[in-house]
Amino acid sequence: MADALTGLIGWERALMAAEKVKERLRRATRALDDARVPYAVVGGNAVAEWVGRVDEEAVRTTRDIDLLIRRIDLPAVRATLEAVGFVYHQLLDVDMFLDGSQGRPSGGVHILFAGEKVQPDIEHALPDIDESERAVEFQVATLPSLVKMKLIAWRDKDRTHLRDLIGVGLIDATWPTRFPLPLGERLQQLLDTPNG
Repeated sequence: MADALTGLIGWERALMAAEKVKERLRRATRALDDARVPYAVVGGNAVAEWVGRVDEEAVRTTRDIDLLIRRIDLPAVRATLEAVGFVYHQLLDVDMFLDGSQGRPSGGVHILFAGEKVQPDIEHALPDIDESERAVEFQVATLPSLVKMKLIAWRDKDRTHLRDLIGVGLIDATWPTRFPLPLGERLQQLLDTPNG
């Protein structure tokens, strides 16, 4: 692939990288749909789906794919994704699928487990698969469950994604009361300081 990128300027390379993520997302979710294995797209691609429904120009790209599955379905997910070229990999207790044997973890399909805590010291568990809906091409986390996940994770990129959702009007002043503490307080903080 390096030969195909030779001579391209930065923005062209960025567009090609974004297209590769979309292709990976489509390949993974179509395979899971065809195999009838439950999942929900979460993370940056879910944010892009929701933001794009309101303002496609406000969509931010992401370099990886995050899927929410039930732990009991991991063997079925593994068999399904390996059949379409993904390679199961575990790094620092994170289950993921690389795009082929030369795939990188940073651009892989990262797995999160529904109803479980991402880390033992985190107070709240992730939502269930049932808290999702059908988008045009894949199953995606509902907006409230996606917002909850972003509030739980609370990294810089999660706050940025929440600001994107606020910026297109999908989250407003009524939302903080929908979440328990400290999640509601975190969301209120972003609403009070929309520009960081």
